[in-house]
Amino acid sequence: METMLNHHFDTPKIEKLLKGNEVARLLNVSRSFAYLLMQTGHIPTVRLGRSIRVRPQDLVEYIEKNIHRQMDQ
Repeated sequence: METMLNHHFDTPKIEKLLKGNEVARLLNVSRSFAYLLMQTGHIPTVRLGRSIRVRPQDLVEYIEKNIHRQMDQ
C-alpha cells in the first residue's frame, strides 16, 4: 500500500480555454472577426455543448503562422 502512495502521476497541464471575446481582445480585432476566424477553421476550436472555446496554444500558433516579414530588396 505504501508504494502506491509514492507513485507520481503525470497530469497534463490544462490552461484556461479562451472565449471569443478574449480571442478578439488578444488579437485586437472585432468580436465578429474573431468568431469568423474560429468558424472557418483558421483558429482551431473546442466545442463544449453550444459554447466554442480556443486553446491558448492554438491562438499562439495562428499568430506565428501569420507573421509576415519584410524581405530586404
